[in-house]
Amino acid sequence: MIVHEILNESTKVLEAADIPSARLDAEVLLAFCLGCERLEFLKNPEMQLDQTQLAAFQTLIDRRLRREPVAYITGRKNFWTFALEVNKDVLIPRPDTEIIVEEIIDIAKKTEADHITILDIGTGSGAIAIAVASEVPNASVMATDISLTALGVARRNAESLGLQNQINFRQGDLFEPVEGFFDIIASNPPYIGEREYEELPGGVRDFEPREALFAGKNGLEFYEKLICQAADHLKKNGWLLLEIGARQKKDVCRIMESSGFYENIEMRRDYGGLPRVVKARRKVSG
Repeated sequence: MIVHEILNESTKVLEAADIPSARLDAEVLLAFCLGCERLEFLKNPEMQLDQTQLAAFQTLIDRRLRREPVAYITGRKNFWTFALEVNKDVLIPRPDTEIIVEEIIDIAKKTEADHITILDIGTGSGAIAIAVASEVPNASVMATDISLTALGVARRNAESLGLQNQINFRQGDLFEPVEGFFDIIASNPPYIGEREYEELPGGVRDFEPREALFAGKNGLEFYEKLICQAADHLKKNGWLLLEIGARQKKDVCRIMESSGFYENIEMRRDYGGLPRVVKARRKVSG
């Protein structure tokens, strides 16, 4: 069979199963199967596939029909300016998380210091820590995660980009493995509540790690812990940045305000117009 026929047929199969972005998924999986860039066969739609290649591609399509995310099938996910290794031990990085990266970089570049210390809590694949380290050469980054297997993925990602010497990976729950004070603390913590978790798409709920998504009955469990504990590790006038769910702005801001540790509380929307990042400065007193 030739490429354009294979893509057309597989797209129809995926669409019939209500798989979103069916055509793109088919193209990405075919490129992965053939070990080439999508552009190569899109420029040559008459390219022939042999039976071995067809069988391998069909196996990938079958996995996608079972709602397995494309990133887990290929083991790769683009984030910021690079591709990260991902597997079922880590949450798949979302484009929305690039918003918190932008905010961290902006603060870091405005900080009048020769050396900046940054802490990423719950690093997962290492997406935030690695993106920041790649853009802020005068930063030392510490990245923590409770999952040892997740840290293994993060370390490999840092090594593949030559950033392993700039990032200190540590295992532990929240601030357990942390000592010292930081100019910036950032986190994309679990923030899915009980009802929301049950309503998640099957590809998310059934494949991505529950501990990276679920945060108690109302989704605020980690914010309540993290916001108070972060105050003990922030330098005076240091910044705390948190990714939030689309309906959590008021609750997270309230927790920050009621803690008494923060000022200059601000919210940044993502490019879809939804609340995405809350940031605040550590008070000099309090």
